[in-house]
Amino acid sequence: MGYAKGYSKMLKLGMAVVVGSLTINMSWFGDLNLALAQTQPQVSPLEITTPDPLLPDLSGDRSLSAVERLRLEQELAKLNAEATALFNSGKQDEAFTIWYRELRLRRFLGIIEEVNSLARVGVVAWNNTRKRDVQIITQRLETIQQEAAAENQLTPELLTALGVAYEQIRVPKQALSVYEIILQRAREVQDRRAIATALQTIGKLNLTWFNYSQAAQAYEELLNLTELPLLPLEQLNYLEQLAFIYQQAKEPEKAIPIQEQLAEIYQGNQQLVKLAELKISLANNYRTINQPEQASKNYREAFDLAWALQQFAYARNALNQLAQLYAAYDETDYAIAVYQELIKVEQQSYDFYNLMNTYDQLAQIYFQQKNYTQALAMLQEGLKIAEMLGYQEAYFQTQIERVPE
Repeated sequence: MGYAKGYSKMLKLGMAVVVGSLTINMSWFGDLNLALAQTQPQVSPLEITTPDPLLPDLSGDRSLSAVERLRLEQELAKLNAEATALFNSGKQDEAFTIWYRELRLRRFLGIIEEVNSLARVGVVAWNNTRKRDVQIITQRLETIQQEAAAENQLTPELLTALGVAYEQIRVPKQALSVYEIILQRAREVQDRRAIATALQTIGKLNLTWFNYSQAAQAYEELLNLTELPLLPLEQLNYLEQLAFIYQQAKEPEKAIPIQEQLAEIYQGNQQLVKLAELKISLANNYRTINQPEQASKNYREAFDLAWALQQFAYARNALNQLAQLYAAYDETDYAIAVYQELIKVEQQSYDFYNLMNTYDQLAQIYFQQKNYTQALAMLQEGLKIAEMLGYQEAYFQTQIERVPE
Protein backbone atom coordinates (compact mmCIF):
# COMPACT_ATOMS: atom_id res chain seq x y z
CA MET A 1 0.00 0.00 0.00
CA GLY A 2 1.43 3.39 -1.07
CA TYR A 3 0.76 5.23 2.16
CA ALA A 4 2.71 2.60 4.19
CA LYS A 5 5.63 2.67 1.77
CA GLY A 6 5.79 6.44 2.01
CA TYR A 7 5.87 6.27 5.78
CA SER A 8 8.56 3.55 5.59
CA LYS A 9 10.71 5.91 3.52
CA MET A 10 10.24 8.63 6.12
CA LEU A 11 11.41 6.19 8.79
CA LYS A 12 14.55 5.46 6.77
CA LEU A 13 15.18 9.17 6.36
CA GLY A 14 14.80 9.57 10.09
CA MET A 15 17.38 6.81 10.62
CA ALA A 16 19.80 8.54 8.22
CA VAL A 17 19.47 11.81 10.09
CA VAL A 18 20.11 10.07 13.39
CA VAL A 19 23.26 8.36 12.06
CA GLY A 20 24.53 11.45 10.25
CA SER A 21 24.10 13.65 13.26
CA LEU A 22 26.67 11.62 15.17
CA THR A 23 29.46 13.11 13.01
CA ILE A 24 28.40 16.75 13.46
CA ASN A 25 29.14 19.06 16.36
CA MET A 26 25.55 20.02 17.19
CA SER A 27 26.66 22.64 19.72
CA TRP A 28 27.36 24.97 16.76
CA PHE A 29 23.65 25.08 16.10
CA GLY A 30 22.33 25.24 19.67
CA ASP A 31 20.86 28.72 19.44
CA LEU A 32 19.46 28.06 15.98
CA ASN A 33 17.78 24.85 17.11
CA LEU A 34 16.19 26.62 20.06
CA ALA A 35 14.79 29.33 17.78
CA LEU A 36 13.43 26.76 15.35
CA ALA A 37 11.81 24.78 18.15
CA GLN A 38 10.01 27.89 19.28
CA THR A 39 8.70 28.80 15.81
CA GLN A 40 7.98 25.46 14.12
CA PRO A 41 4.57 23.85 14.62
CA GLN A 42 4.46 20.79 16.83
CA VAL A 43 4.73 17.54 14.88
CA SER A 44 1.69 15.30 15.13
CA PRO A 45 2.47 12.22 17.25
CA LEU A 46 1.09 10.18 14.37
CA GLU A 47 3.72 11.56 11.98
CA ILE A 48 6.86 10.94 14.07
CA THR A 49 9.43 9.20 11.85
CA THR A 50 11.84 7.92 14.50
CA PRO A 51 12.64 4.28 13.62
CA ASP A 52 10.71 1.83 15.78
CA PRO A 53 12.44 -1.36 16.97
CA LEU A 54 9.17 -3.29 16.58
CA LEU A 55 9.26 -2.74 12.83
CA PRO A 56 11.47 -5.10 10.78
CA ASP A 57 13.75 -3.89 8.01
CA LEU A 58 11.52 -3.07 5.03
CA SER A 59 14.27 -2.00 2.63
CA GLY A 60 13.42 -2.27 -1.03
CA ASP A 61 9.83 -1.28 -0.34
CA ARG A 62 8.99 -4.84 0.58
CA SER A 63 5.89 -5.71 2.58
CA LEU A 64 5.70 -7.61 5.83
CA SER A 65 5.91 -11.36 5.57
CA ALA A 66 3.16 -13.44 7.13
CA VAL A 67 5.35 -14.24 10.13
CA GLU A 68 6.41 -10.61 10.55
CA ARG A 69 2.81 -9.48 10.31
CA LEU A 70 1.70 -11.93 12.99
CA ARG A 71 4.56 -10.88 15.26
CA LEU A 72 3.72 -7.19 14.78
CA GLU A 73 0.04 -7.83 15.50
CA GLN A 74 0.98 -9.53 18.76
CA GLU A 75 3.28 -6.68 19.79
CA LEU A 76 0.65 -4.07 18.99
CA ALA A 77 -1.91 -5.95 21.05
CA LYS A 78 0.54 -5.73 23.96
CA LEU A 79 0.96 -1.98 23.42
CA ASN A 80 -2.80 -1.51 23.43
CA ALA A 81 -3.12 -3.51 26.64
CA GLU A 82 -0.32 -1.50 28.25
CA ALA A 83 -1.91 1.81 27.23
CA THR A 84 -5.31 0.67 28.49
CA ALA A 85 -3.85 -0.27 31.87
CA LEU A 86 -2.10 3.09 32.17
CA PHE A 87 -5.25 4.94 31.19
CA ASN A 88 -7.35 3.06 33.73
CA SER A 89 -4.81 3.93 36.43
CA GLY A 90 -5.24 7.64 35.69
CA LYS A 91 -2.10 8.14 33.58
CA GLN A 92 -3.86 9.43 30.49
CA ASP A 93 -0.95 11.25 28.84
CA GLU A 94 1.36 8.25 29.18
CA ALA A 95 -1.38 6.02 27.80
CA PHE A 96 -1.88 8.17 24.71
CA THR A 97 1.86 8.27 24.08
CA ILE A 98 1.80 4.47 23.80
CA TRP A 99 -1.43 4.46 21.79
CA TYR A 100 0.11 6.86 19.28
CA ARG A 101 3.08 4.55 18.89
CA GLU A 102 0.67 1.67 18.30
CA LEU A 103 -1.28 3.71 15.74
CA ARG A 104 1.87 4.71 13.84
CA LEU A 105 2.72 1.05 13.44
CA ARG A 106 -0.85 -0.04 12.65
CA ARG A 107 -0.61 1.47 9.18
CA PHE A 108 1.84 -1.30 8.23
CA LEU A 109 -0.97 -3.82 8.80
CA GLY A 110 -3.22 -2.18 6.24
CA ILE A 111 -5.41 0.84 5.80
CA ILE A 112 -8.60 -0.71 7.22
CA GLU A 113 -6.70 -1.93 10.27
CA GLU A 114 -5.35 1.57 10.85
CA VAL A 115 -8.73 3.29 10.42
CA ASN A 116 -10.42 0.91 12.85
CA SER A 117 -7.67 1.45 15.41
CA LEU A 118 -7.84 5.22 15.01
CA ALA A 119 -11.55 5.02 15.73
CA ARG A 120 -10.96 2.87 18.83
CA VAL A 121 -8.49 5.32 20.35
CA GLY A 122 -10.51 8.30 19.13
CA VAL A 123 -13.54 7.15 21.08
CA VAL A 124 -11.46 7.13 24.26
CA ALA A 125 -10.25 10.65 23.49
CA TRP A 126 -13.74 11.96 22.79
CA ASN A 127 -15.28 10.32 25.85
CA ASN A 128 -12.65 11.98 28.03
CA THR A 129 -12.80 15.44 26.41
CA ARG A 130 -9.26 15.22 25.00
CA LYS A 131 -9.95 17.68 22.19
CA ARG A 132 -6.39 17.86 20.89
CA ASP A 133 -6.22 14.08 20.55
CA VAL A 134 -9.55 14.02 18.72
CA GLN A 135 -8.16 16.65 16.33
CA ILE A 136 -4.99 14.64 15.72
CA ILE A 137 -6.93 11.47 14.98
CA THR A 138 -9.43 13.33 12.80
CA GLN A 139 -6.59 14.85 10.77
CA ARG A 140 -5.07 11.42 10.21
CA LEU A 141 -8.41 10.01 9.05
CA GLU A 142 -8.80 12.94 6.66
CA THR A 143 -5.29 12.36 5.31
CA ILE A 144 -6.06 8.69 4.73
CA GLN A 145 -9.24 9.64 2.88
CA GLN A 146 -7.50 12.26 0.74
CA GLU A 147 -4.57 10.00 -0.17
CA ALA A 148 -6.85 7.08 -0.98
CA ALA A 149 -9.00 9.32 -3.17
CA ALA A 150 -5.91 10.61 -5.00
CA GLU A 151 -4.80 7.03 -5.66
CA ASN A 152 -8.34 5.94 -6.61
CA GLN A 153 -8.37 3.51 -3.66
CA LEU A 154 -11.56 4.66 -1.89
CA THR A 155 -13.03 1.19 -1.82
CA PRO A 156 -16.49 0.48 -0.37
CA GLU A 157 -14.83 -1.17 2.63
CA LEU A 158 -12.62 1.85 3.28
CA LEU A 159 -15.51 4.30 2.90
CA THR A 160 -17.57 2.31 5.38
CA ALA A 161 -14.68 2.15 7.86
CA LEU A 162 -14.07 5.90 7.51
CA GLY A 163 -17.74 6.71 7.95
CA VAL A 164 -17.98 4.64 11.11
CA ALA A 165 -14.75 6.15 12.47
CA TYR A 166 -15.95 9.71 11.89
CA GLU A 167 -19.24 8.84 13.55
CA GLN A 168 -17.55 7.38 16.60
CA ILE A 169 -15.35 10.43 17.20
CA ARG A 170 -18.31 12.77 16.59
CA VAL A 171 -17.23 14.70 13.52
CA PRO A 172 -20.53 14.96 11.63
CA LYS A 173 -19.35 16.96 8.63
CA GLN A 174 -16.72 14.38 7.67
CA ALA A 175 -19.00 11.42 8.40
CA LEU A 176 -21.79 12.80 6.24
CA SER A 177 -19.38 13.61 3.41
CA VAL A 178 -18.32 9.94 3.35
CA TYR A 179 -21.89 8.65 3.34
CA GLU A 180 -22.78 11.10 0.57
CA ILE A 181 -20.02 9.50 -1.53
CA ILE A 182 -21.46 6.07 -0.75
CA LEU A 183 -24.93 7.32 -1.73
CA GLN A 184 -23.66 8.85 -4.96
CA ARG A 185 -21.95 5.61 -5.97
CA ALA A 186 -25.10 3.63 -5.18
CA ARG A 187 -27.13 5.98 -7.38
CA GLU A 188 -24.64 5.60 -10.24
CA VAL A 189 -25.14 1.83 -10.35
CA GLN A 190 -28.84 2.08 -9.38
CA ASP A 191 -28.40 -0.19 -6.36
CA ARG A 192 -31.72 0.53 -4.65
CA ARG A 193 -30.91 -1.39 -1.49
CA ALA A 194 -27.57 0.42 -1.11
CA ILE A 195 -29.34 3.74 -1.74
CA ALA A 196 -31.82 2.95 1.03
CA THR A 197 -29.06 1.94 3.45
CA ALA A 198 -27.08 5.12 2.77
CA LEU A 199 -30.18 7.31 3.13
CA GLN A 200 -31.04 5.62 6.43
CA THR A 201 -27.57 6.41 7.77
CA ILE A 202 -27.64 9.98 6.47
CA GLY A 203 -31.08 10.54 7.98
CA LYS A 204 -30.07 9.06 11.32
CA LEU A 205 -26.86 11.10 11.53
CA ASN A 206 -28.54 14.37 10.59
CA LEU A 207 -31.23 13.70 13.16
CA THR A 208 -28.63 12.91 15.83
CA TRP A 209 -26.89 16.21 15.11
CA PHE A 210 -30.15 18.21 14.88
CA ASN A 211 -29.89 18.90 11.14
CA TYR A 212 -33.64 18.55 10.76
CA SER A 213 -34.06 19.76 7.18
CA GLN A 214 -31.38 17.38 5.84
CA ALA A 215 -32.78 14.52 7.91
CA ALA A 216 -36.26 15.18 6.54
CA GLN A 217 -34.96 15.07 2.96
CA ALA A 218 -33.44 11.64 3.57
CA TYR A 219 -36.57 10.14 5.13
CA GLU A 220 -38.85 11.70 2.50
CA GLU A 221 -36.74 10.08 -0.21
CA LEU A 222 -36.86 6.75 1.62
CA LEU A 223 -40.65 6.89 1.62
CA ASN A 224 -40.66 7.64 -2.10
CA LEU A 225 -38.34 4.82 -3.20
CA THR A 226 -41.10 3.23 -5.26
CA GLU A 227 -38.71 0.80 -6.95
CA LEU A 228 -38.09 -0.78 -3.54
CA PRO A 229 -41.31 -1.91 -1.86
CA LEU A 230 -41.33 -0.87 1.79
CA LEU A 231 -41.94 -3.34 4.55
CA PRO A 232 -44.68 -2.16 6.95
CA LEU A 233 -42.16 -1.68 9.77
CA GLU A 234 -39.87 0.33 7.49
CA GLN A 235 -42.70 2.62 6.45
CA LEU A 236 -43.76 3.04 10.07
CA ASN A 237 -40.20 3.89 11.14
CA TYR A 238 -39.74 6.49 8.39
CA LEU A 239 -43.09 8.13 9.14
CA GLU A 240 -42.34 8.27 12.87
CA GLN A 241 -38.94 9.81 12.21
CA LEU A 242 -40.45 12.40 9.88
CA ALA A 243 -43.19 13.28 12.35
CA PHE A 244 -40.58 13.75 15.06
CA ILE A 245 -38.37 15.85 12.78
CA TYR A 246 -41.17 18.20 11.76
CA GLN A 247 -42.26 18.54 15.38
CA GLN A 248 -38.73 19.47 16.47
CA ALA A 249 -38.39 21.86 13.53
CA LYS A 250 -41.73 23.46 14.46
CA GLU A 251 -43.24 22.85 11.03
CA PRO A 252 -46.83 21.81 11.81
CA GLU A 253 -48.00 22.08 8.19
CA LYS A 254 -45.54 19.34 7.23
CA ALA A 255 -46.08 17.30 10.39
CA ILE A 256 -49.88 17.04 10.03
CA PRO A 257 -50.08 14.89 6.85
CA ILE A 258 -47.40 12.57 8.22
CA GLN A 259 -49.26 12.26 11.53
CA GLU A 260 -52.52 11.54 9.72
CA GLN A 261 -50.83 8.63 7.94
CA LEU A 262 -49.45 7.40 11.25
CA ALA A 263 -52.89 7.61 12.83
CA GLU A 264 -54.29 5.26 10.18
CA ILE A 265 -51.45 2.79 10.75
CA TYR A 266 -51.80 2.88 14.55
CA GLN A 267 -55.56 2.38 14.22
CA GLY A 268 -55.08 -0.56 11.88
CA ASN A 269 -52.44 -2.11 14.14
CA GLN A 270 -54.53 -1.46 17.26
CA GLN A 271 -51.65 0.55 18.75
CA LEU A 272 -54.18 2.58 20.68
CA VAL A 273 -51.93 4.05 23.36
CA LYS A 274 -49.64 5.43 20.65
CA LEU A 275 -52.73 6.65 18.80
CA ALA A 276 -53.96 8.58 21.85
CA GLU A 277 -50.59 10.27 22.26
CA LEU A 278 -50.41 11.03 18.54
CA LYS A 279 -53.90 12.55 18.51
CA ILE A 280 -52.87 15.09 21.15
CA SER A 281 -49.81 16.11 19.12
CA LEU A 282 -51.93 16.27 15.97
CA ALA A 283 -54.50 18.45 17.72
CA ASN A 284 -51.76 20.78 18.95
CA ASN A 285 -50.54 21.21 15.37
CA TYR A 286 -54.03 21.96 14.09
CA ARG A 287 -54.39 24.51 16.86
CA THR A 288 -51.08 26.13 15.85
CA ILE A 289 -52.26 26.64 12.26
CA ASN A 290 -55.62 28.02 13.45
CA GLN A 291 -57.86 25.06 12.65
CA PRO A 292 -59.75 24.85 15.97
CA GLU A 293 -62.41 22.42 14.74
CA GLN A 294 -59.82 19.82 13.75
CA ALA A 295 -57.94 20.48 16.97
CA SER A 296 -61.10 19.99 19.06
CA LYS A 297 -61.96 16.77 17.19
CA ASN A 298 -58.54 15.25 17.81
CA TYR A 299 -58.40 16.29 21.48
CA ARG A 300 -61.78 14.64 22.05
CA GLU A 301 -60.72 11.46 20.21
CA ALA A 302 -57.49 11.37 22.23
CA PHE A 303 -59.45 11.67 25.46
CA ASP A 304 -61.93 8.93 24.53
CA LEU A 305 -59.09 6.54 23.67
CA ALA A 306 -57.02 7.36 26.74
CA TRP A 307 -60.00 7.14 29.10
CA ALA A 308 -61.01 3.74 27.73
CA LEU A 309 -57.42 2.53 28.16
CA GLN A 310 -57.14 4.11 31.63
CA GLN A 311 -54.20 6.15 30.41
CA PHE A 312 -55.05 8.99 32.77
CA ALA A 313 -52.03 11.17 31.95
CA TYR A 314 -53.01 11.29 28.27
CA ALA A 315 -56.68 11.71 29.18
CA ARG A 316 -55.88 14.64 31.42
CA ASN A 317 -53.59 16.26 28.86
CA ALA A 318 -56.21 15.99 26.11
CA LEU A 319 -58.96 17.54 28.24
CA ASN A 320 -56.70 20.27 29.59
CA GLN A 321 -55.62 21.26 26.08
CA LEU A 322 -59.23 21.13 24.88
CA ALA A 323 -60.40 23.39 27.70
CA GLN A 324 -57.62 25.87 26.92
CA LEU A 325 -58.64 25.81 23.26
CA TYR A 326 -62.26 26.68 24.10
CA ALA A 327 -61.14 29.39 26.51
CA ALA A 328 -58.85 30.92 23.87
CA TYR A 329 -61.82 31.22 21.49
CA ASP A 330 -64.10 32.60 24.24
CA GLU A 331 -66.22 29.44 24.28
CA THR A 332 -66.36 29.65 28.05
CA ASP A 333 -69.37 27.39 28.56
CA TYR A 334 -67.62 24.61 26.64
CA ALA A 335 -64.42 25.29 28.55
CA ILE A 336 -66.26 24.98 31.88
CA ALA A 337 -67.84 21.70 30.80
CA VAL A 338 -64.46 20.28 29.83
CA TYR A 339 -62.80 21.42 33.07
CA GLN A 340 -65.60 19.74 35.04
CA GLU A 341 -64.94 16.56 33.11
CA LEU A 342 -61.24 17.00 33.81
CA ILE A 343 -61.95 17.18 37.55
CA LYS A 344 -63.44 13.66 37.38
CA VAL A 345 -60.31 12.34 35.65
CA GLU A 346 -57.98 13.90 38.20
CA GLN A 347 -60.09 12.71 41.12
CA GLN A 348 -60.12 9.15 39.82
CA SER A 349 -56.36 9.18 39.20
CA TYR A 350 -55.62 10.89 42.57
CA ASP A 351 -53.80 13.65 40.69
CA PHE A 352 -54.21 16.21 43.46
CA TYR A 353 -51.69 18.74 42.22
CA ASN A 354 -53.33 19.09 38.82
CA LEU A 355 -56.78 18.90 40.43
CA MET A 356 -55.85 21.95 42.52
CA ASN A 357 -54.80 23.80 39.36
CA THR A 358 -58.01 22.83 37.56
CA TYR A 359 -60.10 24.33 40.36
CA ASP A 360 -58.04 27.50 39.97
CA GLN A 361 -58.60 27.55 36.19
CA LEU A 362 -62.35 27.18 36.68
CA ALA A 363 -62.35 29.94 39.28
CA GLN A 364 -60.66 32.33 36.84
CA ILE A 365 -63.29 31.63 34.18
CA TYR A 366 -66.08 32.22 36.70
CA PHE A 367 -64.38 35.47 37.69
CA GLN A 368 -64.51 36.57 34.04
CA GLN A 369 -68.23 35.74 33.96
CA LYS A 370 -68.70 37.59 37.26
CA ASN A 371 -70.15 34.37 38.68
CA TYR A 372 -68.54 34.98 42.05
CA THR A 373 -70.47 32.27 43.89
CA GLN A 374 -69.02 29.55 41.67
CA ALA A 375 -65.60 31.22 41.66
CA LEU A 376 -65.56 31.16 45.46
CA ALA A 377 -66.65 27.52 45.54
CA MET A 378 -63.83 26.50 43.17
CA LEU A 379 -61.24 28.45 45.15
CA GLN A 380 -62.37 26.87 48.41
CA GLU A 381 -61.98 23.41 46.85
CA GLY A 382 -58.54 24.40 45.63
CA LEU A 383 -57.59 25.66 49.09
CA LYS A 384 -58.52 22.31 50.66
CA ILE A 385 -56.09 20.52 48.37
CA ALA A 386 -53.43 23.21 48.84
CA GLU A 387 -53.62 22.73 52.61
CA MET A 388 -53.41 18.97 52.18
CA LEU A 389 -50.34 19.32 49.95
CA GLY A 390 -48.82 22.12 52.01
CA TYR A 391 -48.42 24.13 48.81
CA GLN A 392 -49.87 27.44 47.54
CA GLU A 393 -52.16 27.98 50.54
CA ALA A 394 -51.33 31.70 50.56
CA TYR A 395 -52.20 32.00 46.88
CA PHE A 396 -55.69 30.53 47.31
CA GLN A 397 -56.32 32.55 50.45
CA THR A 398 -55.43 35.73 48.56
CA GLN A 399 -57.71 34.75 45.69
CA ILE A 400 -60.58 34.07 48.08
CA GLU A 401 -60.13 37.46 49.72
CA ARG A 402 -60.55 39.23 46.37
CA VAL A 403 -63.96 37.65 45.72
CA PRO A 404 -66.58 40.42 46.08
CA GLU A 405 -69.07 40.03 48.94
